[in-house]
Amino acid sequence: MSLEEKIIIKAAQAKQAAFALAVLSTEAKNQALHAMAAALEARSSLILLENAKDIDVARKMGMSRSMLDRLMLNEERILQMAEGLRQTAMLPDPIGQGIGSTLRPNGLEIRKVRVPLGVIGIIYEARPNVTADAAGLCLKSGNAVILRGGSEAIYSNQVIASVITKAAYEAGVPEGSIQFIETTDRQAVRILLNLNQYLDVIIPRGGAGLIKAVVTNSTVPVIETGTGVCHTFVDASANLEMAKNISINAKVSRPSVCNSMETLLVHEAIAGDFLPLVIDAMKEKGVEVRGCEKTRSYYGGLVPATEEDWQTEYGDLILSVKVVADLDEAIAHIAKYNTKHSETIVTQDYTNARKFQQYVDAAAVYVNASTRFTDGFEFGFGAEIGISTQKLHARGPMGLTELTSAKYLISGEGQVR
Repeated sequence: MSLEEKIIIKAAQAKQAAFALAVLSTEAKNQALHAMAAALEARSSLILLENAKDIDVARKMGMSRSMLDRLMLNEERILQMAEGLRQTAMLPDPIGQGIGSTLRPNGLEIRKVRVPLGVIGIIYEARPNVTADAAGLCLKSGNAVILRGGSEAIYSNQVIASVITKAAYEAGVPEGSIQFIETTDRQAVRILLNLNQYLDVIIPRGGAGLIKAVVTNSTVPVIETGTGVCHTFVDASANLEMAKNISINAKVSRPSVCNSMETLLVHEAIAGDFLPLVIDAMKEKGVEVRGCEKTRSYYGGLVPATEEDWQTEYGDLILSVKVVADLDEAIAHIAKYNTKHSETIVTQDYTNARKFQQYVDAAAVYVNASTRFTDGFEFGFGAEIGISTQKLHARGPMGLTELTSAKYLISGEGQVR
C-alpha cells in the first residue's frame, strides 16, 4: 500500500469519526480528557525514554540549543501537558453555544450556534507537547484531528499519540477521531495539503519555512500561526527596574518560543541610564547583544546590528537593540519589521500607552508586561493550537472557540417566500 493510500485511509476514518464526535456529550469529552491526562502521567517513564531517543539523534545531528529546548521533555513538562488537558476539560464546551438570535417580522426564528470545523490537520515541528495539546483542544471542540509532527520528534510524538489515543477511545471517544501520521517522509505533508475531500482546515505550527510552505502549497484552507519577531519598547517615562525585569523575562525565560522578545527598542532620553543596566543583565544570562550605532555609543564592544537582525526571529539567546528618538519612531520600526505577533511598551505615560496599543498592529499588544504571556494557558483558554497572526477567522492564542465555525438554525410555522 502506498503512503498516499495509507494517509487517505486515516483521513477517511477521521472524516467518519467527526460526525459522531460533533454530537458527543460534554461529559463524555471531559471524561476522555481526564483519562488522557492520567495516561500521560502513568506512562511518563516510557515517554521520557522515547524522548531521549529523539534528543540523542538531535544532538548527533548538531541541533541548535534552542531547538533542543523545544524538543526536550522532562517530568515537569509532562505534568504540564496533563494539566493542559485537565484545564481544557474544565473550560466551557463551545459546541452548541448560542452566538446570536433574532425573530424576523415574518415569524422566522433565526439562531446562530457554534459547531466544529470538522477534520483539522495539524502540521508541527519539534515540540512534542503539541501532540497532546492539539488532540485535547480538537476533542473538546468536537473536531477530529490528523497530527503530523516533525521527524526530529518522531519517537516522542508516536508514544504520546499512542498513549492519549488509547485512553480517549477507552473513555468512549469515537475511534478514528485522533489520527497520527507515523512516517517521517516529507511527502506526507504534500499529501495532507491536498486532501480537500477529507480535511476542513490545516494549521501549521513551526518555523517560518514550514508555515510558508504550507500556505503556498495547500489547497485545503489554512489558519496561519505566525513566527514571532516581538519587540519591547522602553519609553522615556519607564520605571527602569520594571523595564529591565520585563526585558529579561521576555528574552531569557524561554528564548526558543515564538512569544519571546527579539528586539529591544529604547527611548534615547533614558538610553544612557538604561542600556548599561539591561545589557549587563542580559550578558549575565548568556545573551549575545547586537546593537545599532547609537546603542554601541552607549555600550562598547557589542556586535553591530544589521538590517537582517531587525527581521530575524532568533529563537535563541540573541538580542538586537536599537535606540529610537521617540514613540513614533518605535511604532514605525515595529510596523516595518514585526510579524504581528506580540509587542509591548514599558511606560508610565498613559497617553503613550494608549497610543501604542492603538497604533501597533499585532495579535497581542501589552503595556508594562512581558510578551511571554501570549499563550493560551496564560489567557485562560487552556492549551492552545498556536498563535494566529492573521486576521481572518482567528487571531491570537487559538483556544476552543477559534476551532469552531457556526451554523444558523431557523424555525418557522409554514412560512414560504
